[in-house]
Amino acid sequence: MLARWRRWRRDRLLRDHAIDDALWTRTLAGLSFTAGLDGGQQTRLRELATLFLATKAVSAAGGLALTPGMRLSIAIQACMLVLELGLDYYDGWVEVVVYPDEFLPERSWTDEAGIVHHGKVPHAGEAWLRGPVVLSWADVARAGDADGVNVVIHEFAHKLDMRNGDANGFPPLHRDMDRRVWSEAFSAAYEDFCRLVARRRHTGIDPYAAESPGEFFAVLSEVFFETPALVMRNYPAVYAQLRAFYRQDPLARLAGQGGE
Repeated sequence: MLARWRRWRRDRLLRDHAIDDALWTRTLAGLSFTAGLDGGQQTRLRELATLFLATKAVSAAGGLALTPGMRLSIAIQACMLVLELGLDYYDGWVEVVVYPDEFLPERSWTDEAGIVHHGKVPHAGEAWLRGPVVLSWADVARAGDADGVNVVIHEFAHKLDMRNGDANGFPPLHRDMDRRVWSEAFSAAYEDFCRLVARRRHTGIDPYAAESPGEFFAVLSEVFFETPALVMRNYPAVYAQLRAFYRQDPLARLAGQGGE
């Protein structure tokens, strides 16, 4: 009975919140990392985006005027991460807040000398444990650049990481995945990346990934979807773990497109 009710509710939401065809085509075309999706994947992504917009509040802040296209762009990017996982992976919270540009939350931090500082630090995005995702539209709008930087993917990767607590780079894995293999792959890659950043070596990956294992997972997720060859070239073991976790292979999609 419960399963039947859920199917009925899903079908009703898809019908009542259907996305305009022209808007869908235009918005999807502006997101280069969705290239190579086959017909079935595009259909599934559209359904996920529809359900996302029907069940999550995408709210404007700071005087931003949100258009349907802006909301849809955020939904598509967020749903790319769960294309093969399902929208249930975003259960437990209900809101996305969008500012026109970087926002200034109040923060406390401790420097290397152990001194605690307080102040406002510019943010392009933020994900709260059991709370909202907060985004800067100016940064969201860069998603079509295919440069390995994607604030929506970054913050929603944190949300997946937070399914078992604070974002620490160790999200709950699928039953067919080995925790030891994940830990070894990510630990070795993180240590290597931190060494390269300390030596000011250019890797093509945002140095912010060296901030913590949680940020490393989120940044590598950005690169995995936007410029996957960079992850494969630098950290093939991490690529294999991300492919198993997201159940997607962006490199294979690109190969099908005649890309990298």
